[in-house]
This record gives sequence, C-alpha cells and structure tokens, in this order.
Amino acid sequence: MNQRERMLAGLPYKAWLDGLTEERTACRQKIYDFNMLPPKERKKIPEMLKYIIGKTGENIWIEAPFQCDYGWNIEVGENFFANYNFTVLDIGKVTIGANVQIAPNVSLYTAGHPIHPESRNTGYEYGIPITIGDNVWIGGNSVILPGVTIGNNVIIGAGSVVSKNIPDNMIAVGNPCRVIREITEEDRKYYYKNREFDVPIE
Repeated sequence: MNQRERMLAGLPYKAWLDGLTEERTACRQKIYDFNMLPPKERKKIPEMLKYIIGKTGENIWIEAPFQCDYGWNIEVGENFFANYNFTVLDIGKVTIGANVQIAPNVSLYTAGHPIHPESRNTGYEYGIPITIGDNVWIGGNSVILPGVTIGNNVIIGAGSVVSKNIPDNMIAVGNPCRVIREITEEDRKYYYKNREFDVPIE
C-alpha cells in the first residue's frame, strides 16, 4: 500500500509522500481561484465548487472563504449551503446529505494525530470519515471531529464540539456536544423560540 491508499483506508500515513503534497497543491490552486472570485462574478460559484468537490447535487453554494485539503474526498447532496469560513480537512471521506445548512466558521476535521508525543513526532497522521445526514443545520463556530456521524434532521447548536454520533431528529449542543431534546411536530409552527410564523409555511 502506498501512502495515499493508507490514507483512504484510515491507516497511519505520511502526508508528504506518494504524490499527496502535489494533490493538495492542486486543490489549493482551485481554492485560491474560488476565494479570489470577484463579487461581480458570484454566478460562477456553483460551477467552481463542482470543479473542487468530488460529488455534488445540482444546487450548491459556499460563501468564500472556503478551505479543504483535497476536495475530491468530499461529497455533498442537493441544496447544500455553507456560510463563510467553512473548513474541511478531508483526509478521511466527508459525506454530507441533502438540504444541509452550515453556518459561519464551521470546521469538519477528519484528520488526527497520535496521542503519544514520540508516536506523533514520527509524522504519521490519520483520517477517519465524517458523515452528515439530510436536513441538518450546523450552528456557527461548531467543530465536527473524526469518525462522527450526524443523523437526519439534526440541529447542532452554535459553538458545539461534536465528538460522538448524534441520532436522527435531535437538537444537540455544547462542548462536548450532547443531545438536549428531540425535534417534534410542535416545533413546526415556530421560527424562533416561542415566536410563531405569521406566514404560510406549506
């Protein structure tokens, strides 16, 4: 196994060998072009993102600046939106479902390093996949750590550090992130806390 194959298998690997540096450099050029796009040319955003990201739906939007390592190791579903400063360390596979909304300053970290300093100083690192389901909203300044799966219809509160899986239909918040309650049918009529919609939402 070369180092790229080891990386994709979730095994310890060295990030500067077997063409990985060159792949990251190629991605950085694409990211640079995307992040430097003049405001008058914003209509090019979906097309440029489809050139960076491995698999997308038709409708995709990310506000610059955006950062990732490889791009091809990211998959997003239909109607994907991420706000400013979205960072994805896609050493491990990142799979995101449909209708996902990501607030500013959110980071998805599949990458990690050994705990023991002597092991860490060898240069070995690893990537463990992250999976995010459909209809998920991730609040600002949240961090999703390696190996986490977030279920469908989940809300992650702002400022959360998600180190464990979150089941479907839950609101979870905190550092470490914990489920605080289930989303219910009663929630449908409110747009913010106890404020009810004054417009049809069908």
